[in-house]
Amino acid sequence: MAEVVLHIYDVTNSGSDKTNNTILQINRFFKDGIGLGGIFHSALQVYGTDEWSYGYCEQGTGVFSCPSGKNPMYTYREKVVLGKTDCTIFMVNQILRELSREWPGHTYDLLAKNCNHFCDVLCDRLGVPKIPGWVNRFANAGDTALEVAGNTAMRIKQAKTELVSASKVAYRFLSNVTSNVTNGVNGSPQRQGSLNKSENGNFRLQGTWFKGLLNTAKPSTSRDIENKDEDANHAITNQQKQNHDSKVLLFQ
Repeated sequence: MAEVVLHIYDVTNSGSDKTNNTILQINRFFKDGIGLGGIFHSALQVYGTDEWSYGYCEQGTGVFSCPSGKNPMYTYREKVVLGKTDCTIFMVNQILRELSREWPGHTYDLLAKNCNHFCDVLCDRLGVPKIPGWVNRFANAGDTALEVAGNTAMRIKQAKTELVSASKVAYRFLSNVTSNVTNGVNGSPQRQGSLNKSENGNFRLQGTWFKGLLNTAKPSTSRDIENKDEDANHAITNQQKQNHDSKVLLFQ
């Protein structure tokens, strides 16, 4: 059995002292102050004095090793003993060869496939607990936010597509109704497969109903309601007058 040790660094390879100091302050506050997490690089040591990690490169594997706790690109922070592996040194070397093929450098992604993700996979292969959650919490949170944003954008795009499709169907329906009604009014001779008067009437009724349905989407104003009441009262008055005239003529 061999001890598996996680080495953790503050990411201070920006090339700017101001940026590096800002990262150090962020890590001190979010990790040391409230225990939430920070911006870290990690590597695993098992059998020997070297640590293994993963990073970006244009060609070849992204898996690399260096003396434990002495990566010159970052600022060393601390180490965490994760446990002991039952794997032999031969098995560990085999695992590292496999991971070297599976983790090419050009597939590195700061949020979705970074050194901390690599260490998690290596821990799983070695049969020890994964790295502490706070080591990669910022990257996981950022990856989740991007996934949610992507899903939301996809739903909006799908809704727009469905709305456009529904509009096209409605347009074709109304166009067919208008065409059929026009042919019936002009008295065009009925061809085989065309609509007779009864069928034309049905389609005219359906078209009127559909247009009415669309119009009802707009709420009536108080002025519209008043106009409708006035028209109804006017119609009742005319009907009463006609009845009275009819009675007068009847008794003359």
